[in-house]
Amino acid sequence: MTDHASPETDDLTALPDSARRVALLLRERGHAGRIVMLPETGKTSAEAAAGLGCSVAQIAKSILFRRREDDAPVLVVASGANRVDEKKVAAQVGEIGRADAKFVREKTGYAIGGVCPIGHATEPVTLIDADLLELDSLWAAAGHPHAVFNLTAQELIALTGAPVVDVALRETA
Repeated sequence: MTDHASPETDDLTALPDSARRVALLLRERGHAGRIVMLPETGKTSAEAAAGLGCSVAQIAKSILFRRREDDAPVLVVASGANRVDEKKVAAQVGEIGRADAKFVREKTGYAIGGVCPIGHATEPVTLIDADLLELDSLWAAAGHPHAVFNLTAQELIALTGAPVVDVALRETA
């Protein structure tokens, strides 16, 4: 961690309610649950990476889609450096569409920019970007646009129980 972000905290009372909920959930699942509060928003991968002093690729961004056939939430946890190929996601879960802010809040319990990979109001169909496995350390949103937590790709897989698939949009020449 760099001096850009505020220190990790064990004082849960200092956290916003949604981040405190994530910290407790992480601890229940055997993760240290230490939340870092960024002084600036972490709504985008670039903002979060700048605040943490890490590469954009290390940001495990949560992107929510709406599955068309049953309105189920589909969560893709992708490297911050990648654009998600919606056709690849659809091949895994069925036809998908974009999720608006209201859908994201209703299905996850989190605001856009703070969607954690776990602890959703409605359990999503989840996919993990295979490119995340190439990285030693990841940062994911912790329920609030300023809150993040550190984990490994293996911890992400264990916490979510999600399959690892290729979801990245690959530019072809």
